[in-house]
Amino acid sequence: MKQISVLALLLPLLANGADGESIMQKGGSSPAAMPCISCHGIDGKGMAAAGFPRLAGLPEAYIAKQLADLKAGRRENPVMQPIAQSLTEDEAAAVAKAYAALPRINVTAGPVARPQPGSGAWIALRGAWERNIPECTLCHGPAGVGVGSAFPPLAGQSALYIENQLNAWRGTEAVPATRKKKAVAALPPTRNNDPNGLMRHIAADLTTAEIKAVAEYFAGLGESKEAFDESQHRLR
Repeated sequence: MKQISVLALLLPLLANGADGESIMQKGGSSPAAMPCISCHGIDGKGMAAAGFPRLAGLPEAYIAKQLADLKAGRRENPVMQPIAQSLTEDEAAAVAKAYAALPRINVTAGPVARPQPGSGAWIALRGAWERNIPECTLCHGPAGVGVGSAFPPLAGQSALYIENQLNAWRGTEAVPATRKKKAVAALPPTRNNDPNGLMRHIAADLTTAEIKAVAEYFAGLGESKEAFDESQHRLR
């Protein structure tokens, strides 16, 4: 009787047999679902030089939503879309849970002095309210560690990844033809999955220089060599 009871407890787990760690290391059931570590690293901290993001310690619901949005086309990316579309629902849920269980970013303390107006730190901490641009930390939390599942951590992501995402929300403007160059058509945003269009508004109003500056600021906040401070993630 005791053996039957144990088997009854295990049956739901066997039925939902997707193994997040296995998918991370070996890929999903479809050949198109490549191993996550190929781009996001063995430790889930991403590959900064290539702009592949950190997934380790991100909220489970956030990762699951991004995979669903990529699958549905609300977020476009030539590398991730085919992978997300090839994952089953169980596989997507399992890999989101596995990455969320990895260590969260340990943030390096930011500057105590007043930031230089117009700098990346200024935009991140004070915004540009004269253009209706709130400070990044208003939604993404102190030091950009994230708030809940809707506003992910920015600290610990690479400058290239953050810059690419802001440009994905912004799209590109048309470039008129010159004597030496052909005209370039405008491209619409490739990310349309932000709450109430908030990020599309902000990205559209930031200059190219501001995007680069704020991306570099948040990229410089992790990873601290100090002992992990759980309180920095109190809003998660």
